[in-house]
Amino acid sequence: MANEAITSGVKFLDCSDRRPRVVGSFGSAADARAASRDFVAGCCDLAEVRLDLMGDEGGGAVKPWSHLQGIPLLFTARMAAEGGAGDLNAAMREAMLRKVLNEAACIDIEVASIGEMTGLIDELRHRKLPWIASFHDFEKLPENAVLEERLERAKSAGADVFKVAAKLHNPGDVARLAEFQLADHGIAVATMGMGVLAPVSRLLCAQSGSLLNYGYIGQTLTAPGQWDSLRLKQAIANLEACGR
Repeated sequence: MANEAITSGVKFLDCSDRRPRVVGSFGSAADARAASRDFVAGCCDLAEVRLDLMGDEGGGAVKPWSHLQGIPLLFTARMAAEGGAGDLNAAMREAMLRKVLNEAACIDIEVASIGEMTGLIDELRHRKLPWIASFHDFEKLPENAVLEERLERAKSAGADVFKVAAKLHNPGDVARLAEFQLADHGIAVATMGMGVLAPVSRLLCAQSGSLLNYGYIGQTLTAPGQWDSLRLKQAIANLEACGR
């Protein structure tokens, strides 16, 4: 039976409602432990637990996020090639994700890992648990043809959201990422920049329809150029108010 968090996750990723949501990401077990439930509820719509960054505490009896009951949780076990910590192969990351399925509102799986995690994806489908197919490039914004190819792989695998995070080098990159977001791809899309242009790109992409917009909670960024989650949520709310 779906728990409250899973039910919230299904509603959260309802593609009929494209209102921008803020994801608050924990970059360490200490950050997760230190954040009160009320604070997390106020600074994001969905909290991301990066299992690859939790260390040994992620598998302990008392988990660093155990006090966040009722907060929709997104669980991610990131591969090293796309910014993950440690040398975790696909089997190790899948095992980590399987252990938290009963707590999850949503799961993140890299597009590059889809072929190795078909069993987990089948389980998510059986549970009606939404998932994000993610793609990261820490060096550049890939050409549109590459973005489209990754998006089609995400759609074919049944992902609920396609997420792109890429390093931006100039205003043209910011504009091109926003233009990609504005297009109708037949799947919910979340786009965001990394690097010195990340802050402005994350606001522009949110205004352009990015479903999920990531900030950090605590002291540790989980991507270069991230906003603090609370400030990001406030900034997006202010932009929405100005547009009314």
